[in-house]
Amino acid sequence: MIQAVELSKSYGDNLLFKGLSFTVPERSRIALIARNGVGKSTLMDILAGVAVPDEGAVVRRNGITVGYLSQNPVINPSFTVMEAICHSGTREAVMVNDYEEALASGDSARIAEAAHRMDDNNLWGFESRIKGILSRLRLDDTSARVATLSGGQLKRLALAMLLTDEPDVMLLDEPTNHLDLDMVEWIEDFLCKWNKTIFMVTHDRYFLDRVATDIYEIEAGVLYSYKGSYGDFVADRAERHARMESERRSAMNLYRREAEWMRRMPQARGHKARYRQEAFYRVKERAFAVRTEDKPVLIGTSSRLGTKIFEARNLSLRYGDKVLLDNYNYVFTRGEKMGIIGRNGTGKSSFLKLLTGVIAPDSGTIDTGESLRIGYYRQEGIEFSPDDRVIDVVTSIADHITLTDGSTLGASQLLTRFLFPPERQYDMVAKLSGGERRRLYLLTILMTNPNFLILDEPTNDLDILTLGVLEEYLESFAGCVMVVSHDRFFMDKVVDHLLVFEGDGKLRLFEGSYTEYRNKQLEEEEQAESEARKKAEVRPVQIKPDRPRKLTYSQRRELERLEADIADLSERKGTIEALLSNPTEGDDLAALSVEYQSIVSALDEKEMRWLELSDV
Repeated sequence: MIQAVELSKSYGDNLLFKGLSFTVPERSRIALIARNGVGKSTLMDILAGVAVPDEGAVVRRNGITVGYLSQNPVINPSFTVMEAICHSGTREAVMVNDYEEALASGDSARIAEAAHRMDDNNLWGFESRIKGILSRLRLDDTSARVATLSGGQLKRLALAMLLTDEPDVMLLDEPTNHLDLDMVEWIEDFLCKWNKTIFMVTHDRYFLDRVATDIYEIEAGVLYSYKGSYGDFVADRAERHARMESERRSAMNLYRREAEWMRRMPQARGHKARYRQEAFYRVKERAFAVRTEDKPVLIGTSSRLGTKIFEARNLSLRYGDKVLLDNYNYVFTRGEKMGIIGRNGTGKSSFLKLLTGVIAPDSGTIDTGESLRIGYYRQEGIEFSPDDRVIDVVTSIADHITLTDGSTLGASQLLTRFLFPPERQYDMVAKLSGGERRRLYLLTILMTNPNFLILDEPTNDLDILTLGVLEEYLESFAGCVMVVSHDRFFMDKVVDHLLVFEGDGKLRLFEGSYTEYRNKQLEEEEQAESEARKKAEVRPVQIKPDRPRKLTYSQRRELERLEADIADLSERKGTIEALLSNPTEGDDLAALSVEYQSIVSALDEKEMRWLELSDV
């Protein structure tokens, strides 16, 4: 579907990648993995045609359509949700938008012309389909302005625009960022069933494990491809590293022998000596080849935490009529590692701001211990000045820090541990990628020597390598940890219990990991559905031989009513289509259009139910 040929890209003296070549086969679901700063988002922009490579080319199969979900979607803020969908650029969306604008104008001739195009292209159900997608993505208020949407809502709207377009190839850059957990699961299910091509960048390892059929990894400037899911990738990557290390050790042993020969070799030698010299330099290159890319080293510091930590008493918080907390009480204990989950808008981030004093409760109190030192990693991050140098960001906090073993590290050493080599430490912050800025932000938090870490979506934009190191650090962290994250793998590794925000101020404490909570939730849902089915069962009646379905009496009556309703609605639909195609002077086209859309929606619903009952 897409072929990348010898792609290279740099910004100034910062080389992102050079000579990358790969293909995207039809119906594959490929995930690209690389550390922050390698240029993953830039590569996605190039594949989408948003950016141009310095060298190389992107070749697409003739006639295919490509849809792009960027990491930070940009949508006209003055549009409503529905206008954004209708302006997505597809031929169908443009015709629907033309019809909506014709209705708003009140021009009968324009309405008739637009209605005729709608009829010719069988688009009367298009708006209903759009609304179905928006409803599933919990964007029911189609009149809401884009400017008023949260980050998660904006991401869902961009995804809805992509699903409406139905491209042949989807390019997805961090599709799960800013989405709550049940929405991530829905997207997983959708993409697994979607019989088209996907090329994505994501750090969500459970998402990778379920969705990806292939994984491409960029390491030390080389692209490696792996078949299978994320679990297969981890095993194959470890095997590749072991093989490369074995080859490097063999080359190093050979290098030592050849280096001794080079030192003893007389200066005047013939062709054979020159050949051996050339072989020596090839061996040297293999012996000193970079086996793997470095990984960040998190600094082992934390101040002593006393017995008294946090005591929340009767906390209540509202935004207008919306209840976020209602008389919440909790006492935090030493070493506690709590995960916070819940749908977007239920108050998770507000809860963290409440605990850290950013906002005040409507009522209630928070009592903290004297030794408490909070490190608060905010979802929105901090605004570094783009003109600051990387090292200036660190030295503005401290020139050096003291580790738990009594040793000290200077600012430059700290940055080197966090994968900012000396040559990058004097770069301007503006040159950093989104993930590199997040890594720098994390360093500034850990430098403050906290004993209570509050992390709001810490996994957004961080690469998988950094996430693994962060997980190991938090597992051994001696203080308290509180995490809000949509990354289920991260939550399973780090937290031992959950605080679930269920909405309307209701909070539920669950002892266990996220996976254990989700399995328990599914069991409860299945049990509730089973009990509901038992209550709804009616003693079966004799079914006629020509209808060998095992329907209950009430289901059979419902089926008969559906058949009658579908016939009536279909007849009325045909009548309105005829009126819209050939309107007369007295026809109220706007009213007919509204009625038609209502009929199409009702027909879809009744036909779906009829199919369900017919299959019994």
